[in-house]
Amino acid sequence: MLSIGPTTRVYLRPGATDLRLGYEGLYQFARAIVGDGAEPLVNQQVFAFCNHSRTRLKLLLHDGSGLWLCAKRLDAGRYTWPVAGAVDPVTAAQLWALVAGLEVSGWKKHWRR
Repeated sequence: MLSIGPTTRVYLRPGATDLRLGYEGLYQFARAIVGDGAEPLVNQQVFAFCNHSRTRLKLLLHDGSGLWLCAKRLDAGRYTWPVAGAVDPVTAAQLWALVAGLEVSGWKKHWRR
């Protein structure tokens, strides 16, 4: 079962990602985010990727038995996504706020026009 709890660390990959990539391609990005040859899909970690126009989002996570690849496409508006910078983990609550249309930093409402 898909579960993202309060102890789950979520990594947002800054900038645009080619979301035509599947499991293996996004897994390689996750390995680059974690670095040091560590296994990225352990210890309840989620990796989030956004496309160039910031209208699509993909999440990559491991539930203990296999990979999950979840996708969302917005009907209107855009995600507020970091363009550049360090990959610092955010909380699961911040991920759900981002998916709902809020900005992760400052918790301001991102009004859709």
